[in-house]
Amino acid sequence: MSRSRAVTGKVIAITGGARGIGRAIAERLTTAGARVAIGDRDLEAAQETAAELGVRAYSLDVADRDSFDDFLGAVRSELGPVDVLINNAGIMWVGSFEEEPDSAARAQLEVNLLGVINGVKAAAPAMRGAGRGHLIAVASAASILPVPGEATYAATKAGVLGYFRAVRAELRGEGVDTSVIMPAVVDTVLAAGTGTGSVRLLRPDDVAAAVVDAVARPRFEVTVPGFIGSATRWVSLLPQRFKDRAFAAMVPDQVEQVREDARAGYETAAFMTSRAGRKEG
Repeated sequence: MSRSRAVTGKVIAITGGARGIGRAIAERLTTAGARVAIGDRDLEAAQETAAELGVRAYSLDVADRDSFDDFLGAVRSELGPVDVLINNAGIMWVGSFEEEPDSAARAQLEVNLLGVINGVKAAAPAMRGAGRGHLIAVASAASILPVPGEATYAATKAGVLGYFRAVRAELRGEGVDTSVIMPAVVDTVLAAGTGTGSVRLLRPDDVAAAVVDAVARPRFEVTVPGFIGSATRWVSLLPQRFKDRAFAAMVPDQVEQVREDARAGYETAAFMTSRAGRKEG
């Protein structure tokens, strides 16, 4: 079966769908014939994207369980039962773990990890009852790689992988698929000013293609590019001192490479803090 035939007609809800990876996923899925709904904190941006792509847009704060329930309720009311939930919303602070504002650490935990937990809890019961469905999380290669300068972000993404592993075990035999997509650095505002290490800078559409493929042919752990998964497994077999050297060659040191001026606008908007951690407004 072709990817388009496997995706056509599915009702798919995407978080963080207004721009970046979420928008690219929505565009690819719509082209493939899915019925797509996007949710985003920035409703105006989501509505603009929806108008351009021909999808539905809703207000959504993933860190608020009631907001998530309202989002999926509205999608079900207008489009029908949700076949696939793509947990894509995320935020990232970059820099030394010692300099990270407490508010930025808390916000990443709430959006990146609690937001995914909220989504799974909101979507899974109906899928379980129907005996079909697909839960997808867009995590990060930082889920499985040590990335200096992204300590809390990496912790949240590793948490997503661990959470999905446990949920997958609980859902075994229930007809509900699970997938975790783990891309390297992607050219979005979230990654502005960061290094890419030994892997080329990805485009949002590279990740979107992997997501659409997972919707059509479900797999659990998907790295983008694909070789990251196998390389990480091989390196993990080495003694620690050799493992450290190999990862240092593969993974960017964001403490050393980050261009703070390029990230200032994004982090102020995402966390309402300056680089020095002062509360804004």
